[in-house]
Amino acid sequence: MLLTNDHKAIQEVARNFARDQIAPHVRKWESAGGPPKTLYKEMGDVGLMGMCIDPTYGGSGLDFMSYVVAMEEIAAVDGGISNMMSANNSPVAAGIARYGTEEQKQRFLPSLCAGTTLGSVHLTEPHTGSDAASITTRAVRDGDEYVIDGHKAFITAGSTSDVAMIVAITNPGAGSSGISVFLTPTENPGYQVLAVEKKLGHRTNDLCQIRYDEMRVPASDLLGNEGQGLSIVLGGLSLGRIAVGAQSVGGARQALNLAHKYAKERQTFGKEIIEHQAISFSLAEMATEIEAARQMYLHAAALQDAGLDSSVAASMTKLFASEMAERVASRAIQIHGGAGFLEDHLVEKIYRDVRVYQIYEGTSEVQKLVISRQLDSLDV
Repeated sequence: MLLTNDHKAIQEVARNFARDQIAPHVRKWESAGGPPKTLYKEMGDVGLMGMCIDPTYGGSGLDFMSYVVAMEEIAAVDGGISNMMSANNSPVAAGIARYGTEEQKQRFLPSLCAGTTLGSVHLTEPHTGSDAASITTRAVRDGDEYVIDGHKAFITAGSTSDVAMIVAITNPGAGSSGISVFLTPTENPGYQVLAVEKKLGHRTNDLCQIRYDEMRVPASDLLGNEGQGLSIVLGGLSLGRIAVGAQSVGGARQALNLAHKYAKERQTFGKEIIEHQAISFSLAEMATEIEAARQMYLHAAALQDAGLDSSVAASMTKLFASEMAERVASRAIQIHGGAGFLEDHLVEKIYRDVRVYQIYEGTSEVQKLVISRQLDSLDV
């Protein structure tokens, strides 16, 4: 699939921003636990924080293809920052744009799109990952408010975001139809950060455990209708999975570029190691897998933009691309030899960053389950 000139222009903007504004600082920001929040305002200034949102609310008004093409460029330089971009764009801004009232759109979207506020989505709990319908966080109506109590885990930007999109049970007897979504500022007195986790990768964003202790939220901050929560959150899963495919391609592409460069510089037995067939063949295989994954995410994005069902294509994309990224990053380390095991070379960081792509937005096992259930309808 070929990119249009418009998509190429967006790709160039994102690539230049990543190269000039992020790449020089990634080691420093990784040690610091994240970049200054002004970085996200700068990303907002070039249109990266509300890419598919209507310009009426401060967004860029672009198609989904534009978003994932830009996502690949940011992820190629830093996975953690790309994940902050992802959460802010979708599901937070996208969810508000699709299900929010006019008042909610006016209140939240302009600053989210500008990058002056950041959003976080609160779905996962300590014992409920992919089984979203088994959450236990409760929201009880009390007059014109809801009182929320519960415990969330693995929340990206839990301590640095300004707006939380919280998934909670409003009708315990209704099963998955009793789940709702609420929007609230994280400065709400009942919002507590229990822990900021130490992670293998994505160290440029915070991953938190969050507690809601009798947290009061106005009824007007219910997103959509009561009982619509699971469809709001899960309805955006295909978007998230395609974006993970783009993130995976970005990380793998950078690993390949570094390995290729190193192979042309490092000499053994009197010649550059790229002249050894074992190395050149490995690089060729890496490049082929990356391009295959790129075409998969572009195809899935095209389905999404065409208004067609992208769910299976999204799962296939995420499954293949996320597992490809780990293979490619591992080979890049191998090509570097002992040097690749050191922090002197970025391939070790890339390896740490790409590993999570097989986990969030549905594990590889969940993607296989989704695909296997649709085998009868697939034309393969």
